[in-house]
Amino acid sequence: MREQKKRRLTAKGWKTDGAKEFLGLTLEEESYIDLRQRLADGLRHRRIRHKLTQAALARAVRSSQSRIAKMEAGDASVTLDLLVRSLLVLGASPADLARIISRRRSW
Repeated sequence: MREQKKRRLTAKGWKTDGAKEFLGLTLEEESYIDLRQRLADGLRHRRIRHKLTQAALARAVRSSQSRIAKMEAGDASVTLDLLVRSLLVLGASPADLARIISRRRSW
């Protein structure tokens, strides 16, 4: 959030803490959510880099386009197993997975 907007909201009585504070997440819960989102972002970037549609990736992993959309959105109903398997289908190596997991988030 832009600093100016944050100051304006705070002046009007709004709290501008992050999701961790708002939801009362533990460090472990926050780390798990971050891991899931990093894998989801990595999947989307790798799919786009391979010039595949969500439907084409769905066929490759024997799933549905809507499931791929949920995977890329970091939906909680998607297992980490499916995220990792989908990345492997796109040719990700263990080193690639490590890079995805260790990359800083841009949000």
